[in-house]
Amino acid sequence: MPNRLADATSPYLLQHADNPVDWWPWGPAAFAEAARRGVPVLLSVGYAACHWCHVMAHESFEDEDVAGYLNERFVAVKVDREERPDVDAVYMEAVQAATGQGGWPMTVFLTPDKEPFYFGTYFPPEPRHGMPSFRQVLEGVEAAWRDRREEVGEVAGRIRADLAGRASVYSAGAHHPPAAADLHQALVTLGRDFDERRGGFGGAPKFPPAMVIEYLLRHHARTGSQAALEMAERTGEAMARGGIHDQLGGGFARYAVDAGWVVPHFEKMLYDNALLLRAYLHLWRATGSPLARRVALSTADFLLRELRTPEGAFASALDADSLDEESGSSAEGAYYVWEPGQLVDLLGPADAATAARLFSVTAEGTFEHGTSVLQLLADPEDVDEFEVIRERLLAARGLRPAPARDDKVVAAWNGLAIAALAETGALLERPDLVEAAERAADLLLAVHLTPEGRLLRTSRDGRPGANAGVLEDYADTAEGFLALYAVTGEAEWLQLAGGLLDTVLKHFTDEASGALYDTADDAEELIRRPQDPTDNATPSGWTAAAGALLTYAAYTGSARHRTAAERALGIVGALAARAPRFIGWGLAVAEALLDGPREVAVVGPADDPATAALRRAALLATAPGAVVAVGAPATGDTEVPLLADRPLVGGAPAAYVCRHFACDAPTTDAAVLGERLGVAVE
Repeated sequence: MPNRLADATSPYLLQHADNPVDWWPWGPAAFAEAARRGVPVLLSVGYAACHWCHVMAHESFEDEDVAGYLNERFVAVKVDREERPDVDAVYMEAVQAATGQGGWPMTVFLTPDKEPFYFGTYFPPEPRHGMPSFRQVLEGVEAAWRDRREEVGEVAGRIRADLAGRASVYSAGAHHPPAAADLHQALVTLGRDFDERRGGFGGAPKFPPAMVIEYLLRHHARTGSQAALEMAERTGEAMARGGIHDQLGGGFARYAVDAGWVVPHFEKMLYDNALLLRAYLHLWRATGSPLARRVALSTADFLLRELRTPEGAFASALDADSLDEESGSSAEGAYYVWEPGQLVDLLGPADAATAARLFSVTAEGTFEHGTSVLQLLADPEDVDEFEVIRERLLAARGLRPAPARDDKVVAAWNGLAIAALAETGALLERPDLVEAAERAADLLLAVHLTPEGRLLRTSRDGRPGANAGVLEDYADTAEGFLALYAVTGEAEWLQLAGGLLDTVLKHFTDEASGALYDTADDAEELIRRPQDPTDNATPSGWTAAAGALLTYAAYTGSARHRTAAERALGIVGALAARAPRFIGWGLAVAEALLDGPREVAVVGPADDPATAALRRAALLATAPGAVVAVGAPATGDTEVPLLADRPLVGGAPAAYVCRHFACDAPTTDAAVLGERLGVAVE
């Protein structure tokens, strides 16, 4: 019989709707029930594509005995971390502080007042590798709650006080925006962590550093640093050639379990692919790399082919697991890996040998049971032959049982996808990608934006979810709309971005310090108001908002928005030297601030080839954070202040390169414009 999760919009919660555990969704009713019964709360947090979440569900939450014990002595609450990143952030901080590590599924025990007192992540069904079983954990917590309630309360109180103290650190006082020396020191620190042999930073597991690559490319563009460019190029190539990159269908897995990018954790997330699409596009723009261009296009095609929903937005993720046809059970990576014999059966001996050599498929394998994750360690000599083999393998793979798709739409991640697709479509002359970006933006307007101008975080099947948008939703959606304006010239996107950013200033900003909170001032009150300027898998909402505020100010001349961006970037100066890997997007935005950013106004008739040539030169600019406005000459008040009072030159389309609305002499020559902006026009 389905439990209380049966009516959820979250695919993750729906995965647990038939568990024998009497799950409650997060909400006042669950905690009121715990208070009424005088029992603790089990908070279990995960997401639909999480491999170990599936494992623990199968081992423990589907077990009738465990469920019976849990239902009798606890109130069990299940949360999708992607729907409620605020709940996840607050309790994950407590888990990491107490245990030194985090991850999902997250397992936290709370008082009925939402105060945490015992933590963990995955627990096995039997004691293993020094970990107690989940049943032992339940019994130990229940005994402590029953026999040492006062001690539990003291622990919970100390943890709550500690979290409150951590929250105040970021708002303790304003910092100055980072200076050039801070950004140079960030590069030096990154250089110490850089893996010279395999690309990327640090050791295993290795996560794709999309935000850091953006910083490195912008730093190179501003300073000419070859060290920054080399780190970006080598990391981009290593990831593109490794198993973390889907060599058949495009797109990237969540991370590599090894330091050489060979074996991925196979789930594919929208946010990773949107960020990496943009990073590879910008790598191509900076270097002209054919590999970067190919990866950008294949990643864009992956998004459209496998993550686009019928409503035109983009689904959250593909699962790591799929059905293994040989064993008949679900297995991680079964959809993606190959054995030599499978290649022979499909391609015949000669082409199978070629495929095995191209994709590093061996008898020993690189994954479980002698299977290999496909890599492409060198470009094929015969591109046509390679494409034929790749298409045949992709078609055959398409007949395998596919990974499940988490088809909820998250506003923030769609904002990232909109920005990436719009830019890619414009720079690589793929109008279908721009159209896809516009359609996704239309869905956000129709379903996620309320009549009051507030964002809802999620939707599914065109049906809005109940959860309020958090800071990253406003910031990343604004970023997407600003990118659409640059590409289409439709002023509505600029105005919509401004509305979202005004909400950020009104509801998410600490006026005293300029710090930003992850939740609005009128959001549900948790045990603390979450706040974090550091990147995780996506840019922090804090620095994403700073970037969008800076871009909007560059289009409009708004001192209010620019000042807010500068104040928000103060934290980047404090973290640049000691933690650059975790403030990458903030560093990238700071590079734009130091460069101006450059404001490019292209004026001329839309159908004039000279206008198009100037516009393309501007979009190809490597100048950090440069903004591009294109339109007819305007005087006085206009929807786009950057275009105001910029006339044609001798009756011809012209481009103005400005900083703080102070402009150099206009040019009618696309090549000259390119030189001013640091790009060689094709």
